[in-house]
Amino acid sequence: MRSLYKRSWAMQVGRSREQAIGLSRSNSPMALTLYHVPGARSLRVIWLCLELDLPLTIETIDFSPKFRDSESWRALSPTGKVPVLRDDGFTMFESGAMLQYLLDAYGAGQLQPAAGTQAAAMFQQWSWFAEATFARPLGDIAQHTVVRPEAQRIPAVVDDARQRASICLQALEVGMGAGPYLLGNAFTAADINMGYSLVLAERFGLIEPGLSRVVSYFDGLKTRPHFLKALTL
Repeated sequence: MRSLYKRSWAMQVGRSREQAIGLSRSNSPMALTLYHVPGARSLRVIWLCLELDLPLTIETIDFSPKFRDSESWRALSPTGKVPVLRDDGFTMFESGAMLQYLLDAYGAGQLQPAAGTQAAAMFQQWSWFAEATFARPLGDIAQHTVVRPEAQRIPAVVDDARQRASICLQALEVGMGAGPYLLGNAFTAADINMGYSLVLAERFGLIEPGLSRVVSYFDGLKTRPHFLKALTL
């Protein structure tokens, strides 16, 4: 399986830059801005906006400790983390909620099942699993291998997190349906949520060849042009 992500895990630090993607449409926001760091969960928002052809201004920010702790940034992101999404005067700081907001406000029924259906329940299950369950041990691995100073890294935490992440991958392996995506033949935003978590899992060498359905699923996501483009931004 070809690795998608070649960047270092370390957050890039430098001057902020802006980049606009997408084309304006009548049902699109007029002032949608994403504060982004390459490698962060902002990837999900970029990917969704590309899939929906929503206009988006990407502001790649200086993510140094000084910036993260600044009063101006904390006013947008109380935790000091990325992403932050602004739609005119409305601000959000949780990636999964951003996806749901964009789907409901501008998606016109695309990339999510109708509310109240079993498909919608599975959509929510996989979306929440990708972040609340699967991404948690991946974050622990990151913290104790590359993010924290070496003196603060605990190998036992990494070992435990790798085991928990492997359980999540096994759950995905046995829980997927017969189709190429989480909800069968239909690509949805749940695949965007899961795709980012799989990027992290691949980065940490957790996707083993024996996980044949996971490998096939992730390989399929890698054929989507908007996913590949989002990874470059």
